[in-house]
Amino acid sequence: MTCFAHDLPPHPRLRPLDLRWITHDGVDYLMLRDSLALSEHMLLVPAPLAPLLGLMDGTRDAQALGRAFELRTGYALPAAQVHQVLHQLRDALFLEDTAYREARERALEAYRAAPARPPTLAGQIYAANPTELAQQLAAYGASLAGDPLPADGADPEPRHDLVGIVSPHIDYQRGGRTYAQVWSRAAAAARRAELVIILGTDHAGAPGLTLTRQPYATPWGVLPTDRAVVNDLADALGPPEAFAQELHHRGEHSIELAAVWLHYVRAGQPCPVVPILCGSFAPYVGAEQDPEQSAVFAAALEVLRPLLSQRRTLVVAAADLAHVGPAFGDPTPVDAPGRERLASVDRALLAAASSGDAAAFFRQVQEVGDRFRICGLPPIYLMLRLVGAAQGDVLGYDQCPADAEGGSLVSIAGVTVRRPS
Repeated sequence: MTCFAHDLPPHPRLRPLDLRWITHDGVDYLMLRDSLALSEHMLLVPAPLAPLLGLMDGTRDAQALGRAFELRTGYALPAAQVHQVLHQLRDALFLEDTAYREARERALEAYRAAPARPPTLAGQIYAANPTELAQQLAAYGASLAGDPLPADGADPEPRHDLVGIVSPHIDYQRGGRTYAQVWSRAAAAARRAELVIILGTDHAGAPGLTLTRQPYATPWGVLPTDRAVVNDLADALGPPEAFAQELHHRGEHSIELAAVWLHYVRAGQPCPVVPILCGSFAPYVGAEQDPEQSAVFAAALEVLRPLLSQRRTLVVAAADLAHVGPAFGDPTPVDAPGRERLASVDRALLAAASSGDAAAFFRQVQEVGDRFRICGLPPIYLMLRLVGAAQGDVLGYDQCPADAEGGSLVSIAGVTVRRPS
């Protein structure tokens, strides 16, 4: 691995990364990957060394890191080994230092200079060729033929009066039928929409909302970003804060996977969109703060709510539900009774969502401390706050496998909401 010329930072601080536990040849490792794709490196840290990473908060030098590791684990860590780990992290751009900041700035400049945000999952999750992609998505819709009516007796035909939907952001291979169910119902509303607000999960984001002025491209062309709305939002949120994590848009899949279906049901015709990434809800779930009292949300809602009466607007929450099982840190696989319990919890959540009750939706998550890791919590909550009281239908609930053994899963569903008649 090539080393950069600069020295180690005096007080190393680990930057936000994608961390996952894996087992290789019977040995447990913490796998580190760069969620911003500034680095192509991936590091495997043996499980006994993992506590060292948690100590890299910018308050300790290398010597203090070794002492703190020994106090925490009871094992002495030679200084040479501490430095070896730090050098590997530095060379992979995993530390918050000059090299990382310069790489991030270069990537952000390139992102903003491009004519549009490219469809990063084309050719991976879905076909890059527009004709092949249309056939792929049509096949998901065709698979619904002959399905029984929804349990609630809801009309399965497309509705033009929808104001909000919950669409998954899992890959199409696992969630294709659910995508097809919700977007088939929302097709008429999407085709007549004059503006679509897409709220996506920022899987790497701190609390808050992140904007971009970049249009989102799909294999059918470009969905132009409504810059006037984005600028109004930025003024309300504060420009530095609104764009502080803009680079997250470059690789985040949640908005992209909804944008592709939007463009598809519009037969390739563009419409203005407002793409917003929603960061972590950890402070709210932990009862440290109340999302209803959030100045950030209040400012955003003040800008966005009037649009729903001024223009034909569709609000899309690109959101999955639970993430459970060993793949997500749970000690045991999810068995059949566990699947039933999860389905019961999800039904209650979806009932609150389909009634437009943001407070009830959030309370149910908070009461269990988000033990089910609902990564779509922020966009669903904000969509419900934006739309307000509503009548809705739940479509296509599914529990998708998340490991080869079938003991981990991600639950998903579609929801469509309309204003009360």
